[in-house]
Amino acid sequence: MPMEAGDIERMIKQALPDATVKIQDLAGDGDHYAATVTSSAFEGKSRVQQHQMVYDALGGRMGDVLHALALTTSLPK
Repeated sequence: MPMEAGDIERMIKQALPDATVKIQDLAGDGDHYAATVTSSAFEGKSRVQQHQMVYDALGGRMGDVLHALALTTSLPK
């Protein structure tokens, strides 16, 4: 069963409360998304660590319910 964009956003914001999250459904199938996540929690973290934080927020759904997520992370300006 595909994952809703709102569910992805909710899960990320639950783990990173200050995050600004933008989700785009790339294929219209609920399986391929792009996410842009901005959070002060990324301060001092490498890009890999930032992405791991987002994947952790999704609770193991990557590769299962959520097939693909193109991820961009950044600190607030």
